[in-house]
Amino acid sequence: MNLTLKKNVLLSAILAASSMAATQANAGATITFGEDKSISAGFGMRAGFSSVEDGAPNGDSRSQDFSLDSARIYLSGSLNKYIKGMLNTEKDIAGEGFQVIDANVQFEIMPELTIWAGRFLSPSDRANMAGPYYSLGGGYWSGIASRYGFNGGYIGRDDGVAAVGSLFDSKLAYSFGAFEGNTEFKITGPSITQGPRTGIDGLMYAGRLQYDFWDAEPGYYGTGNYLGAKDILAVGIAGRTQANGAASLTDQGRYSSYSVDFLLEKKDVGPGAVSFEAAYYDYDTDDVFLSEQGKAYSAGAGYIFSNKVGWGQFQPFARYQKFNSDAALNSDTKKYDLGVNYIIEGYNAQVSTVYSETKVSGNDSINALNVALQVQF
Repeated sequence: MNLTLKKNVLLSAILAASSMAATQANAGATITFGEDKSISAGFGMRAGFSSVEDGAPNGDSRSQDFSLDSARIYLSGSLNKYIKGMLNTEKDIAGEGFQVIDANVQFEIMPELTIWAGRFLSPSDRANMAGPYYSLGGGYWSGIASRYGFNGGYIGRDDGVAAVGSLFDSKLAYSFGAFEGNTEFKITGPSITQGPRTGIDGLMYAGRLQYDFWDAEPGYYGTGNYLGAKDILAVGIAGRTQANGAASLTDQGRYSSYSVDFLLEKKDVGPGAVSFEAAYYDYDTDDVFLSEQGKAYSAGAGYIFSNKVGWGQFQPFARYQKFNSDAALNSDTKKYDLGVNYIIEGYNAQVSTVYSETKVSGNDSINALNVALQVQF
């Protein structure tokens, strides 16, 4: 048996054929035991400090809290040239154990087509596909506009099968699948009591199409920002639907949603690289959950300086999100983020500081300061 330690793309040793972007690589250990046979292991964590206006127990003082926001174990393997596998975990809500978020196998039928089966992220918008570790600013920021906490499963994951691939020199990426659906979010997201479905037991069907006009973005699990490593001009559309996918204790109806997202990144703009992102969402619960039905918008911008200061590079950024709920007239949620990332080693080591302000119709604005450390090994 040949034992080698090397840098590897942990989230994609599982998908060697997909060649995920280098900015998503994690440092880890790989054991090889034959041609195209290997097992890789690694872990990641996000920990932070938050200070929230009126968040103290007395209701009118700022809260002061340290927290372990995320802790993950990454396992991946290759059985041969055509069969790969992934097993990833996340700490549970109480932080006392781990739960499985990814457990799947990928069968590469041909270079342009891979079949995923098991538990994994169902096709959706870029923010959800990138997740808390690979987004501009990191963390679970996307809960206002990108509301896949509802009908999203285990941190957006679901049980099912999907066809995933890319065409035209990896410029056109596609993913279409069928999933269990009607699952509640297990980590963060809206607190909604869903009831059992009666009558039709339909699957949730989900799909995504994306076209890259400049550099290609191979791979299924995405990246929200390339930190100045690529020139990106991409547009993606995604949708999902399920009969009786919105089920309360007293009513049920079809759940459906669609989104359009945009990302532009350009290198060598002044002393660094600039990025712009935007997305539009439409959610429909057949009037079962009006609080989760409506339209949403998000937009963000960032700039990463090429020169290092000390260990890393500075990346200031700003983001705006808005969700217009159908629950009541003029019922909406807005959130503004202004922050700066200190990028030490891509997404493997970085520190972010974010000031945010959240406003819900009929309530006073709440501001918060969050400092987070992200490390992946």
